[in-house]
Amino acid sequence: MFFLCVRQTSKTYFMAKHIETGLIGEHIAANHLRKNGYKILERNVWYKFGELDIVAKSRDGTLVCVEVKTTRGWNPHGIQPEDQMTSAKLKKFRRAASCYISSHSELMSERRGFRLDLVAVFIIGEGKDSHYVRHYENV
Repeated sequence: MFFLCVRQTSKTYFMAKHIETGLIGEHIAANHLRKNGYKILERNVWYKFGELDIVAKSRDGTLVCVEVKTTRGWNPHGIQPEDQMTSAKLKKFRRAASCYISSHSELMSERRGFRLDLVAVFIIGEGKDSHYVRHYENV
């Protein structure tokens, strides 16, 4: 399969509530990854067909492309952030990661390669520690 990998440099949005929630979730996820020994290389890498929320190096040197899914409010029986990762979104995520990796192969270790992760963020309030994070490796 062939597709053109053209990176877009910026994206402008009207700051709707769901966009604000997503940005807050990405900030929380980046902090979570840093606290766990990851080095953040880039954030919000845009391609015509999709985006990589975070590109990082894990503690062991693995290149990691991260998709962040965020929800507000706590409802243990309701929709979870992970539920938002549909097969169509996973396909776009994999395609964007493939483009990034093909143009940044120097960032990959021969022994470690790359990985695609999902970070799920639950925002349950307004305070500093009013969120929960779940990190799934190799989605």
